[in-house]
Amino acid sequence: MAPPVEPVKARRTRPRKVVEAAPAVAEAVAVAEEAPAKPKRTRTRKVAAAAPVAEAAAVAEEAPPSRSAPAPARSRPRPRRSTRHVHRRWPRSPSEGAGAIGVPGLYRKLQAGNLGPMSKPPRLTLPSVARAYLLATDRGGFAVHEAGEPLRGTALLVPGFTGSKEDFVGLLEPLAAAGYRVVAVDGRGQYESPGPREESAYALEELARDVLAQARALGTGPVHLVGHSLGGLISRAAVLRDPSPFASLTLMSSGPAAISEGQQARTKLLVAALEAMGGDMPGIWAAMRAHDPQDAARDSPELADFLRDRWLATVPEQLIVTGRALISEPDRVEELAAVPLPKLVLSGELDYAWPVPLMDDMAHRLSASRVLVEGAEHSPNAENPQATAGALAAFWDSCTA
Repeated sequence: MAPPVEPVKARRTRPRKVVEAAPAVAEAVAVAEEAPAKPKRTRTRKVAAAAPVAEAAAVAEEAPPSRSAPAPARSRPRPRRSTRHVHRRWPRSPSEGAGAIGVPGLYRKLQAGNLGPMSKPPRLTLPSVARAYLLATDRGGFAVHEAGEPLRGTALLVPGFTGSKEDFVGLLEPLAAAGYRVVAVDGRGQYESPGPREESAYALEELARDVLAQARALGTGPVHLVGHSLGGLISRAAVLRDPSPFASLTLMSSGPAAISEGQQARTKLLVAALEAMGGDMPGIWAAMRAHDPQDAARDSPELADFLRDRWLATVPEQLIVTGRALISEPDRVEELAAVPLPKLVLSGELDYAWPVPLMDDMAHRLSASRVLVEGAEHSPNAENPQATAGALAAFWDSCTA
């Protein structure tokens, strides 16, 4: 889904701490296949600041025509009442969502709205060094992609909202070449990992327990944990619950608390649609794609089929509960700062879910390393995987130096 209009840039008031990948590491993680070309940016600043995302547009309705008799003539014309902006609160339940707006109305709102960025894998084929299998844990099986040998360590990669393990496919080969065993996972109820049709199974604490079980199942000692977007909130919860299985924590395009106000409004819309029409996943997908046909047209037929298949395979309750988490997560930075674990905050140069200055401030509060990936936005793992892999390998190397 296409991102909303880029907000006005805000002036920075706090100096940032930036860690960039060393040239030697960049050489170690180079691979034969070139990363997808990105259009050159005309900005001269290394870091793009993002102002808070604009609030979601109000629902526009026309007032119904009056059925009453014509009013008597007046000496002074009556001011015309504007009906252009009618504000509705978001529905709180499936029944209210269908009743207050109506199922057809929700479809129209999905078609008209921008529901924010969706991670799109840079490729759909696994590199020759990788394999796909079901990782058995004491909390059930999880679909994974794995590459490399643990010569220098093992990493567990946790995807974001509406995402999957395929979002990390561009990182597998370069990180394996740098000497790391890399395991990207589908969370419970996400794409190829099974999950129940019960909301309680997808509470953030339950998903955090899953991550701890996955780390234990890898069985190679402390694991470098990487969480992208929603995966960052899940990974943070796992570390706060028990940091002992981890060698480091990387929060990739993930912020200190709930997503920005503009993205909250869009996510509430999607959650309302899933609550009211969760059984019609194909219809919801079609409505979401219809809002930006140009973005959909840029996808290859293979990518379009994959994105649709991934959406249809994801359990609706997983999307509902994790969507609520994105709009209600409290700030837990102080708790995380107290955990004695090396930390990295990594993001693109522009982000609408958590603006870049917000992640800068979070890195400062965590005393964490900070990396911005050139030419990337909310999904640096997919938009510039070579630079992202280099930054991750450099950070993990520094943890063991």
